Amino acid sequence: MAIAEYLQRVFPGTAEEFCQKAGKAMLSGEKLFVVTANPEIMMHAEKRAEIREILLSPDTAITPDGISVVKAMRLCGLPAKERITGVDLADQLLRQAGENGKFVFLLGAKEDVVSALADKLKRDYPAVTVRYHNGYDGDKDAIFEEIAAAAPDLVLVALGVPAQELLIAKHLGKFQKGVFIGVGGSFDVLSGKKQRAPALFVKTNTEWLYRILREPSRLGRFWQNNVKFLGEVRKTAKK
Repeated sequence: MAIAEYLQRVFPGTAEEFCQKAGKAMLSGEKLFVVTANPEIMMHAEKRAEIREILLSPDTAITPDGISVVKAMRLCGLPAKERITGVDLADQLLRQAGENGKFVFLLGAKEDVVSALADKLKRDYPAVTVRYHNGYDGDKDAIFEEIAAAAPDLVLVALGVPAQELLIAKHLGKFQKGVFIGVGGSFDVLSGKKQRAPALFVKTNTEWLYRILREPSRLGRFWQNNVKFLGEVRKTAKK
């Protein structure tokens, strides 16, 4: 069981602290691959060696995207201050990129969603450079070759777990700089196409419940990942 090994690599500090770290990397031209870890990717890693390799790589920065990961860390006696959601991290880095006239590449989501986010960024931050490609058309490897040639400062990939992380890892060696993050469905929220959970759910770390209430079809996925994940963590903690 490698879950304990993954948890030991998760950033234990605050969201503000990690945003500062990632922002500094982006502004100074460093290269940083961030995995916003939820139980789903850790359960995938138990079955797929290439995902396990990503999570255990010293070159990968991991944040606790879900409250289940924070609870798991604490159960295993590891420090964990708070969850650091992908949507909040992306929002902060886009703001920093915009304010500093950086180059952002957005890959993923439907055409109307990703184009709406690109337009919003250009309106809010006239100095920013934004290029994008939706997640439904074109060969993803070829698109990443184009991204590598363009050398952006921030690359957000919204293709879902674990496809987005595998794609980034596959091409990361072609880049000299840039912050790379898989952000799941964040483009829907950041573009304004979809509302985030009400503040009460965000504050109480129950956004997962809100999503299930809105989309009951998510319940099976939640059981397969979150519930089983915490079960495995409890076994590990007892050992």
